[in-house]
Amino acid sequence: MKVAVLGLGMEGKNAVKALLDYGHQVYASDLNENIVINEFGNANLEFDLGFHDYGKINSADAVVVSPSLWGKKIAKEIISDHKMLSDILTAHKSVLTIGVTGTNGKTTTCYMLRDILEKSGLKVLLGGNAGGGFEGYTKVILEASKREYDIILVEVCDMTLDFASHVFDFDMVLVTNMGSDHMDHHLTLENYRKSVCKFLNGKKQAFLNENDILLKSCADCANETFFFGPYTGKLKLFGVFNRDNASGASKVAEILKIPTKLIEDVLSNFIIVEGRTTTISYKGAQIIIGKTDNPDAAAAVFSEAHMDVIMVGTPRKGEICRYNILKEVSNANPSLVVLFPGLDNTTNNALKILRDEGYEGEVCIVTKVTDIVDLTVKCTAKYKNIFIGGNGQKKIMCLQKALFELSNCNNNHRRS
Repeated sequence: MKVAVLGLGMEGKNAVKALLDYGHQVYASDLNENIVINEFGNANLEFDLGFHDYGKINSADAVVVSPSLWGKKIAKEIISDHKMLSDILTAHKSVLTIGVTGTNGKTTTCYMLRDILEKSGLKVLLGGNAGGGFEGYTKVILEASKREYDIILVEVCDMTLDFASHVFDFDMVLVTNMGSDHMDHHLTLENYRKSVCKFLNGKKQAFLNENDILLKSCADCANETFFFGPYTGKLKLFGVFNRDNASGASKVAEILKIPTKLIEDVLSNFIIVEGRTTTISYKGAQIIIGKTDNPDAAAAVFSEAHMDVIMVGTPRKGEICRYNILKEVSNANPSLVVLFPGLDNTTNNALKILRDEGYEGEVCIVTKVTDIVDLTVKCTAKYKNIFIGGNGQKKIMCLQKALFELSNCNNNHRRS
């Protein structure tokens, strides 16, 4: 099948990769001339940068539209022509589908629910939001067209709610929470709330965090609504926020008639998803490390304990709302703040904002992963609680892996 992919951001690139992996011919295009796409190196791929070739788009059997183009004229025309890939390959629409969205905790909640459902004997297809570390929405559509599944579990980015509503037929939707992220897209929290309510409209069942004020006002948006609070069972994970994630997964499983004992057993043994917030013990110090790329996520961690040292990966230059993490850092008032390039090297911008917020403590800037690891080890000799997070998921995952290895080596050395 010939498939055109319009827009080559993260979702678009993942769509190209998935289509090539499944043996399709691909034409891809983006108005941005500076996109790097030659990494695919596949004879079945043809692409244009700086323009869209409408002749090639119109001759394609199906089209994938980047969520960033949703609502624009080109997307509306493709939808009206019924040429969206999700309208050509429709096997996924006949499978019970659960969407998980919200500002924070989506990925962890998805994996918790996946583990519960698979333990009960169900065949689960998990995927979705490329920003969450999955392989994109297109991969889900393609996989469902090749193999049979009992349940499809989709992580949905809050910026793609309208897009996802067209691509998938969600039966159930779980919303973890609503916070101040992607405000360049939503503009206001009220707009975000309205988008969530619209997303829930017509869905059979919604599962909402009872401690989220904005979500309480969404109670009547779906046909039936269930609220969940913090999970009270045994859990190995760090933070109250992970108890909320566990509770949401548990509530969905309960409605699906999964036995309570099985749910509790799975959650009690659940290991945190790579890159998400966890704790590492090293020579008497506690290192809390994980992706916390918006102010609400950072504040949730800082509320758990006083952090003596806070190391923060910086956001991209234009992601203004994410710089509010520095306000939370200032409010936490650690003895030392370490800034490192997360998504972009915007450490000087972050330093200025941190000082403008009134932080008067020591600040240093470190760029290399190895140097961040060395500094963390050095800090453990003086400080009890060290936090590493912010933006830059790949870098944080590298740091997490290196520190886990050091911790394991230290523990093995002490035992011997």
